[in-house]
Parts: sequence; C-alpha cells; structure tokens
Amino acid sequence: FFICIYLHVGRGIYYGSYMYTHTWMIGTVILFLVMATAFMGYVLPWGQMSFWGATVITNLLSAIPYLGVDLVQWVWGGFAVDNATLNRFFTFHFVLPFLIAAMSAIHLFFLHQTGSNNPIGLNGNIEKIPFHPYFTFKDSITFVFMTSLLIMLCLIDPYMLGDPDNFVTANPLVTPIHIQPEWYFLFAYAILRS
Repeated sequence: FFICIYLHVGRGIYYGSYMYTHTWMIGTVILFLVMATAFMGYVLPWGQMSFWGATVITNLLSAIPYLGVDLVQWVWGGFAVDNATLNRFFTFHFVLPFLIAAMSAIHLFFLHQTGSNNPIGLNGNIEKIPFHPYFTFKDSITFVFMTSLLIMLCLIDPYMLGDPDNFVTANPLVTPIHIQPEWYFLFAYAILRS
C-alpha cells in the first residue's frame, strides 16, 4: 500500500502537482494520516518491537514546548506505555480510516476543480480522450491486480514482512538490540537519526 502512495507522491513531484496547493496539502494530510494509522496498527500486536516503537515515537511528542509532557501522558493514558495506550491506539486505528476516506473525497474534489497534470502537458479538450472506455478498463485491471496481490500476501504468508522480534511478548525491562522501523518509515527514521 505504501509503495502505491510513495509512487503517487513521486509522480506528483515529477509532474509539478504541488503547484495546485489545495490538492497537494490535502494529499499531504492524507499521507500523514495513513502513516499514523499504519503506526498504530504496528503497535497492536504488542510485541517487543511494537512496544518499544510506541515508546520511542510517542516520546518524540515530549519535544513540543510547553505541551509535550502533557501530550505524551494523554497519548499514553497514564505515565507509561501500557494497556490504556493499546486501547487508544486500537480506537484511533479503527477511526482514522474513515477520516482518510473523507479526506480522499475532499482530495478528489479539489483534483476535479483544478484538473491533474499530465506528462505531455495537454490542456485542451481536443487532445484528450474520454475517461470511460480506456481509463476505466486500465484502472480496473490495476485495482484487481493490486487487490489480488494484497489478498495473496495476507492469506498465504501474512508474517512474511513482519519483524521476528515482534513475535516476542512485550517486555518493558528489556530493550531490543536493534530498534529499526518498518521499511515505509525508514525516511522518517533517517531524519530522526540525522
């Protein structure tokens, strides 16, 4: 899923879609909401890596001046990452996709208002082809392929992309030797480490 999102963002940068400010900003908000949903879903198995990932990432909120410590305690639901944190993350993980769907509708609304960029730079209606026969078929084939790939990944080997340390029960007294995020958060991890 994140591969498709990153390809979409890369396409937007390449074609200069950032010039359409409203559409681009809504898309950026959607990206952050999807990342938050994925992070909260990553914490739900409550394994060793999930626990320490939640501890490290939520502690980043303490860097916010004046509000940081209170914000971290609100997210945790107490004074440490515990069962209340897991319940909150489960609730947010359930609710955020509905917000993402609403934001996607707004994103599409702004996209239809401004139009999208294309690699050829055609702006006139004469050079364009109708959406229905060609693009409907093309998008349907892509949708079926990606959905089939996702279903096969989930049903055949659901743990293929998981971290083996996340199968160890969460223990707040033992820190894992290597704490590293999943591949789709590596860019943020690199920013954090620099």
